[in-house]
Amino acid sequence: MKPDGVLFSNGPGDPSAVPYAVETVKEIIGKVPAFGICMGHQLLGLALGGKTFKMKFGHHGGNHPVRNLCSGHVEISAQNHNYAVDSSSLPEGVEVTHVNLNDGSCAGLAYPAQNIMSIQYHPEASPGPHDSDYGACTDTNCIRTFLEICTLHRKSRNFISN
Repeated sequence: MKPDGVLFSNGPGDPSAVPYAVETVKEIIGKVPAFGICMGHQLLGLALGGKTFKMKFGHHGGNHPVRNLCSGHVEISAQNHNYAVDSSSLPEGVEVTHVNLNDGSCAGLAYPAQNIMSIQYHPEASPGPHDSDYGACTDTNCIRTFLEICTLHRKSRNFISN
């Protein structure tokens, strides 16, 4: 298989309880662009060397304000999780891109050197009129941004193999 990119989707529970998933994510990092949603975001955080923690109050529902730190825009997001990435544990080069405005928790990260981006919420849920209009450090939709990164990766791979 030669995927153009990998999406790590949402899922239930404690991401540290699935070390085999973290190891799989580690194997993929640097080979293809990666995008994480919710638990996928947490798995990427762990695979990059960060830590996760159980939140005092989990985030559940469709009205969580999140600030995109690159654009300054506030997005209303749908969230359903009890764990979060500890932003202070992330290694150099990994950027926090989004912050939950209710409690300051990490709601998005990017590692541009490895074509990695992730968000702690569900862009597909669209609870607000413009949910996730702005991706990690871009002015375009986060999914569209990821697909553009995947397209560039595919083109560079094809160029090298020709």
